[in-house]
Amino acid sequence: MKYRRFGKTELSMPVISCGGMRYQHKWEDVGWEEVPKEGQENIERILAHALDNGIRHIETARGYGSSEMQLGYALKQFPREAYLLQTKVSPQDSSGEFLRIFNTSLRYLQQDQVDLFSLHGINNRESMEKAMRPGGCLEAARKLKEEGRVKHIGFSTHAATHEIVELIDSGEFEYVNLHWYFTNQLNTPAIEAAARQDMGVFIISPNDKGGQLYNPPPKLRELCRPFDPMVFNDLFCLANPHVHTLSCGAARPEDFDTHVAGLEFLDRADELIQPIIARIEGEVAAVAGPDWLADWHRGIPEWRDQPGRINVRDILRLWTWAKSVDLLEFGKWRYNMMSESDNWIPGNRVTEFDDEAMIRLNRGNPFVEQIPDRLREAHALFGGEKVRRLSVS
Repeated sequence: MKYRRFGKTELSMPVISCGGMRYQHKWEDVGWEEVPKEGQENIERILAHALDNGIRHIETARGYGSSEMQLGYALKQFPREAYLLQTKVSPQDSSGEFLRIFNTSLRYLQQDQVDLFSLHGINNRESMEKAMRPGGCLEAARKLKEEGRVKHIGFSTHAATHEIVELIDSGEFEYVNLHWYFTNQLNTPAIEAAARQDMGVFIISPNDKGGQLYNPPPKLRELCRPFDPMVFNDLFCLANPHVHTLSCGAARPEDFDTHVAGLEFLDRADELIQPIIARIEGEVAAVAGPDWLADWHRGIPEWRDQPGRINVRDILRLWTWAKSVDLLEFGKWRYNMMSESDNWIPGNRVTEFDDEAMIRLNRGNPFVEQIPDRLREAHALFGGEKVRRLSVS
């Protein structure tokens, strides 16, 4: 395992973290007696394998159903100094409710303290207000730190990049959990802002939200040779010195192995990934034009300001990777979870819209004349039944 200083926390962070979102029994709280013995034994094997490989950062959340409870029982097998523990609680209307939920987390985890505590899912202005207002959830978290019940405070987010940068620039947090990987680099300004604040940077779900890379299409697998697409993505992310750890949400102990094996190339990551990047960029250029990859997102307003509240930016991103490297099934999955009422995957799918209005609102984009047709093509590629979201990360 390789380790990096996790920003101002000064923690020695493994570059691969054990995510707690895939191994739980259910997505809601259940009684301990309902947890199948074989499922709990699987969690214990996952943790043992993680720690054997130096993956000593274990993260979960109150929103991950039975994950915290099962983790609490499993962690009894290991000395407390063997791991760094992180949990997350979403901002609430009152600090009292926020603290009540945090106390539930500690009770399930069977811990007196967590090393890292995140305000979970600060995804929009409403949750930012709950977190940051006087007497709000951040203030409550600070009191927990003063009491010694948490060591370091951060936040996790799916917000727009400018909102993430605003939270980072507040100087109130020690680390951030955010999305950034090869197929979605829009949060680069947020990572740069975090570096200026000396914050730890934890990348959320790079294998899953980065393209379901554990089940890559043959074309992408070929383009990434000699690496597995997950290893290419790991090396891409970790070639950025401001990125400190990548989440691996393991469902089986062996889910870590490909990532750990790929770390032998980390010292040469930047050099080794360049030919792969060139091949992938060549495929994008062939289907979308030579300047598309660099500029497709520029001047596109947020989904709230688009006709029909369509998430134009993310749909064009999904179209790009489906057309160029065959990430079609991934595109269908993400597209069909979009909804303006969902603050984790916000904005609507493509509905009927007026071309002139779409062009007028996106006139700052260099490809604005192509946007209407590419949105309609995306809907033809991805359209289907709405998918229920289970994940909250």
